[in-house]
Amino acid sequence: MNSARLRGTRLRGRKAGGGDGEVMATFFGEVVVAPSRAGVDDEEETEETAEDREIRRELQEKREITALWRPGAAGSPAEEPLPCSRFVVAVGHNAAAFLSSFILDSVRWKVVGALKLWNEWCQTTNATSVLPTDSFCLFYQLISDPTVLLCQCSCYVAEDQQFQWLEKVFGHIRKEGLQVTILSTCPVAEYKTQESTWTLPSPFLKALKTKEFKGEVCCPLLEQPNIVRDLPAAVLSYCQVWQIPAVLYQCYTDIIKLDTVTIEAFKPLLSSKPLKNLVKDVSESTKILKKLLTTGETHNNIYI
Repeated sequence: MNSARLRGTRLRGRKAGGGDGEVMATFFGEVVVAPSRAGVDDEEETEETAEDREIRRELQEKREITALWRPGAAGSPAEEPLPCSRFVVAVGHNAAAFLSSFILDSVRWKVVGALKLWNEWCQTTNATSVLPTDSFCLFYQLISDPTVLLCQCSCYVAEDQQFQWLEKVFGHIRKEGLQVTILSTCPVAEYKTQESTWTLPSPFLKALKTKEFKGEVCCPLLEQPNIVRDLPAAVLSYCQVWQIPAVLYQCYTDIIKLDTVTIEAFKPLLSSKPLKNLVKDVSESTKILKKLLTTGETHNNIYI
């Protein structure tokens, strides 16, 4: 598989009225490939100067993603892929804040890795240590069961960086026995339906799953012709190609900034099999949510 297959990945939902959800067992989605440069005139190619090529090379190097993994993480020798049974990926501020509020705490979890990246919407410093900033994707390991991993990715991963992200992350995780859960948000205006979006009870959840995922989903499946984009689509596409059971829960909301109502829209997932035994004391969650919204932080509350 090459990077072109995942750039600008978009996945279509299942046909509405297609049965009890088992439609996804035979129909996953259409991967829309980004436009290719094949067919560009040779004359246009030769117009690029040596200075242009040097600028392009420097920019490409700057956009390389750096992986920072703590050596000898529990359950795995140094430099060996981490054994993993459950991997939960939260993409975006609200999804990451949901994990901070209801799952993560300083007693049961520890940071085992991070990804540092740079693009037009996300800049990082030259720090080489694992730090909880918005410019990192942070990875956590459950201390009592090192095969359970969480990822908070609040930073934007550009289209040309998505394949790098997949290689850096899944290249460090064993795929045998792995199940992936992805959480993300999307503007409700992008949800395609025959009825007016003004009448929809925003926010709401929709699910999209790979052919290998046989478990129950916590919300209705995403209907055609809806499309999932960006990093969530790339992760789900990767899991489909590698035959990894995976489900994406996308929250459609009319408030894109950090928002309590949007965060709590993910609460039905707390009873799902991948998350139900990871839930911490929910009585503390309201307090944590207020703190997250006050400080603007979306990472683990142990750092706030």
